[in-house]
Amino acid sequence: MICRNDSGYILRPSLPEDSQNYARLFDQVDPEVARLTGSALHYDCDEAVSFFLANIDDETRRDFLLLDPTSRIIGESVINEIDSKLRSANFRIAIFDTSSLGCGIGSWAIEQTVDFAFREIGLHRLSLDVFSFNPRAIRAYEKAGFVREGALRDAVIDSATGSYGDDILMSILESEWREHR
Repeated sequence: MICRNDSGYILRPSLPEDSQNYARLFDQVDPEVARLTGSALHYDCDEAVSFFLANIDDETRRDFLLLDPTSRIIGESVINEIDSKLRSANFRIAIFDTSSLGCGIGSWAIEQTVDFAFREIGLHRLSLDVFSFNPRAIRAYEKAGFVREGALRDAVIDSATGSYGDDILMSILESEWREHR
């Protein structure tokens, strides 16, 4: 899958030659991105490269990179934990460039990845979890057709406030995806 939107953003599969540029994303993670995704603020370059390369060869996942119009990596969209017997998987997305947030890029990438999951992989169910203090992501997932299933109450701590937040569970089924499209 290679998709380009009207603004020139590209969503495409991760390639081995992307490993160094990918690792640079994790040299210093923006604190707000780390807060909303549960990431650390820094990852070792060698570990990030090893992780990235191992994911490319992992049959239970599909990793896509989100590139801006200048071909700079600004995020990733991932289908992981693919269970071919159950036809189910997990989904996650992260945009590391905070200047690209709130522009609809994430919603577009979610839609493209979800379409790929059901059309190309043939999934029956795609699930995710999102922190309750990330309302922008919740709206984007709902816009794509994801439905709230429940929450792990007070399961995470919001690093900005020190207060607890919920880990909200969401999913979309193949029939819901077809109806939504």
